[in-house]
Order: sequence, then C-alpha cells, then structure tokens
Amino acid sequence: MANSTDPWTQPTLYEADREKSLLRVAHLEDQITAYANTLEVVQESLADAQLAFEDRGWTRLSMQAQHELSDSGRAQIRDLCRIMAVMNPLMKRGLSLRTAYIHGQGVTMTVRDQSDDGQDVNAVVQEFLDDPGNVKTFSGAQAHEEMERAAYTDGELAAALFTDPMTGRVQVRWLPVEQITDIITDPEDQVTVWYYKREYVERAVVGERMTEMWRTVYYPALGYEPPAGQRPRYIDGAEVKWDAPVRMVTVNRPTGSTRGIPDAFAAIPWARSYKEFLEQWSVLMKALARFAWQAKTRGDRAKTVAGKISAAPGMEARGGNPAGVGSTVVTDPNTTLEAIPKTGATIDADSGRPLAAMVAAALDVPVTMLLGDPGMNGARAVAETLDQPTELTMTLRRALWTEFRMDILNHVIDWAVRAPKGALKGTVRRERNRVLVELPDNDDRTIDISWPDFKSTPVDTLVKAIVEADGTMKLPPLVTLRLLLQALKVDDIDEILDEVTDDEGNYKDPEATAGQAAVDAFRQGRDPASLLGDDEEDDDPPADA
Repeated sequence: MANSTDPWTQPTLYEADREKSLLRVAHLEDQITAYANTLEVVQESLADAQLAFEDRGWTRLSMQAQHELSDSGRAQIRDLCRIMAVMNPLMKRGLSLRTAYIHGQGVTMTVRDQSDDGQDVNAVVQEFLDDPGNVKTFSGAQAHEEMERAAYTDGELAAALFTDPMTGRVQVRWLPVEQITDIITDPEDQVTVWYYKREYVERAVVGERMTEMWRTVYYPALGYEPPAGQRPRYIDGAEVKWDAPVRMVTVNRPTGSTRGIPDAFAAIPWARSYKEFLEQWSVLMKALARFAWQAKTRGDRAKTVAGKISAAPGMEARGGNPAGVGSTVVTDPNTTLEAIPKTGATIDADSGRPLAAMVAAALDVPVTMLLGDPGMNGARAVAETLDQPTELTMTLRRALWTEFRMDILNHVIDWAVRAPKGALKGTVRRERNRVLVELPDNDDRTIDISWPDFKSTPVDTLVKAIVEADGTMKLPPLVTLRLLLQALKVDDIDEILDEVTDDEGNYKDPEATAGQAAVDAFRQGRDPASLLGDDEEDDDPPADA
C-alpha cells in the first residue's frame, strides 16, 4: 500500500503540480543539452583559434599608419617558435640546416690596409675580434649559431655596443628583444631610428640580500648622435645610454613595420600537421597489428570460439593476437578465421610527405635535406637542382649578416680614432646628427668580409687558379698569399701576414736576397742602407778608430 503521506499519491491536490514539475524538469534538461552543445561549439572555436594562431592578423596601432603585432602577440610567437625549435624534429632540423648553410664554414673579416705611416687598421679590428668577450657574442662559432637561432625563433636581435670613450674599446652584448618595448623614429622619416626603449627588472645583491628593481632605459640607434647641446641625458625620467648604441637586426619584416617575424613562424602549423600525421599512422599500424584477423561463427558459439583463440599458444605474450609464428587455433567446421583485407587502404608513411614539403618551403630548405631522405624519386641531380635556389636564399641572409658586421666594425674603427687614447689617428667632422671619421689619405679602411663558397672546390683547383692569377703580375704579393692561406684553410692568417711584412706594411719575400731587397727598396724610393741590421752596423769600426 502506498504511503498516504507521499504528496505524489494525492491525485486531487498535487496532480497538477506534479505535471508542471515534470514539464519544468524536461525544459531544464533541454536547456542543459543546449548549453552543452553551445559549450562544445565554443571549445571547437577555441581549438580552431589556437591552431590558427598565425592567422590572427595585425592590429592597427592608434594614430599610426602602420601595422604591428602587440607586445603580447610577439611574445607568444617567440615562445612558440623557441619551443618548437627544441621539441619538434623538423623544426630543429630546419634550424640546423640554415645555420650550417650560412655559418657552417665560418667567415673571414679583415681590413684592406697596406699603409706605411705606422697605423695598422687591421690590427685594431683583429684585436676587437679576438677579445674574449666579443668572441662569445660576435666573432666566435657559438656566437654565430646564437645569432642565427635568434633570427629563426625571435625574428630580431639587438646588439648593444658598449664603448669606452677614453680608449675606444668596444664590447658587444645582446639585449633580450622581449625587453625592447618601443622604437622611436624620426617624426619626419620613419626609416631612421633614434632610440630603443628597454624595460626590464634589474637584480642586484646588496649586502646579503637580493633586490629587484624595475628599470627603463633608452639606447640610441647606431649612427644617431646629435650635438652635445641637443643630446638628452634623460627621456621621461629614464636614462639614455649614449655610450652603448644599439644595432638591431630584423628578418621577415613586413612593410611599414619596425619589428621582425621569426623564420620558423610560417612552418609551425605544417610541422604540427606532419607530427599528428605520423602519430595517427603509428596508431593505425598498432590497430592493424592487433586486429589483423577476423573469426566468423554462429552467435551461440562466439564465446566458445573466443576462448579457444585467446588460449592458443603464443596468445598471452602477444596480447591475444593470433599472429605469432607457430601459433595454432583449432575451430569447428562452422568457424572460419581469415585475415582482414587491406585492399585499397593507404597505410604508408610517405603519404604525409606533402606536409613535410610545406615545412621545407616555409624554411627555404629542400625537403630531401629536411627529412634526410631523398625519397622514391630522389635522384642526386634532383637534390642538387633543389639546392641551387636554397644557396641563393642563404646568400641573401649572408648579405644581411655582412651589413650587420660591417656597421659594427666601422664603429670600432671610428672610436679607435675618436677616443683620446685610441690606437688610430684621423679627422672627425659632423654632418647633422651623424659623426663622420676619416683616416689619412694613405690609410685604407675598406673591410673585407669573405664567405666560403657553398660548394667545396678541390684544393688543388683553387691553388692552380691562384697561381695562374699571380702569374699575370697584377695581384699584390700579400693578396696572393692571403688567397693561398684561405684556400689551404690555415688558421690565424693575419698573424702569418704580419710575419712577412715590415713595420711599414710592405711585403718581405723570405726567398729574396739582400741585393734584390736593396734594389727593391731603391725602386720604392727608400734608403737601401736601412735594410741593414744593427749587428751589421756594429761590425764596422768607428770612423776615428
């Protein structure tokens, strides 16, 4: 018998309320279902937005006729590219290939100086390049790799040239690009940069305590140096580091923008797709290995047949798969066991090669080298044909680094003249917001930055060509010697050249006789007696002896 106190058993008093409640519950269930569907759509939209992060577009800055990504957007791009360059094999391989193409064979930086006034411009440059601090940040192999990695993952890098105004010594140090929050340009010329604004947290040890302080500093752009009376010491209360001009390098910079885009950015979605393809292919292989056989029997015998198959020899070790060699399954005449057909199924990993090709296209490297596999049609001629445009692309990047190095080395030479205790002499003049330095007429400050050819030429071929060129009597001996040393890949070329030149920078032939040296000195307008050593002069008795 139903409980008389149950309100739902009172048909006369509560029947109508019960029907309303049921309708209300049904309505709430419909709303919950609708909300669940809406939530699913929102989650899919967020996933699509995450995958299409690179398509979020540019936001127009207020009061400016140019397009920029926000600081937070650039930070997310850098973080994503840095992670992918470490974790994704294709992205890591692409970085290694680009670095090897551009910096793998090194670079030679010298000054074409053969003056006879006692000034050695090349020695100043070589001293700067050999400085231990500059080797780590500018001239060393590790520095070259880090520079290319910054272009690959950050799209830009900033070099601060800390300069001693008394001695002219220059130290190159990198500024984290995420700390550069603003770039101030000439209001009448958006191409000319004046200042770089840096905001960061400065950490210092005071006594036994670690302190942190938020700092804002402005750095002048390299080459921008207004007169002393127009040179502010502070901007909005922040210090201006006039002794540390900044040379910034940007790659893939959109028109009208002042910031760069990483080389790796365009390849990220395709690298993800290729990774997901291989993961799905691996899952498919596992599925085919597990469900490679199909058993058919009557419905009432399904459990019995399944028990016989799982108990067959070798089943336990292989997870219940009747695919082991020597495995045996005994069934009755009504049961058949056959392999699942794979006709028409695409189960090869090469189907994802177009995705890898898109990664290679974004990174400007051949897909054969990116994958380390020539493929089915990967003949050597095809690989070499694909390599030619890659060489041209990397030549353009080398030109970018050449300009960067040229600007920094010219700054080193300028301050060797401008500093009171500098190693060089010259004249200094001003042209608006720039300072121009000129060496004496007989001093050559032409900087030669030489990159080896991409394709290695046999040493005997190079030497033969240099010898034939020297036979024309048109090349100076020092130029011929430098070319030979470079062809032989000799280290410390400048030290060897110093050993075969005199104090005035003239070439001394080690096989020349004293008589020939005296004739050469006479033809050059010098005193042949100056070639005699002090010991030879001491052997002669005094005139009054």
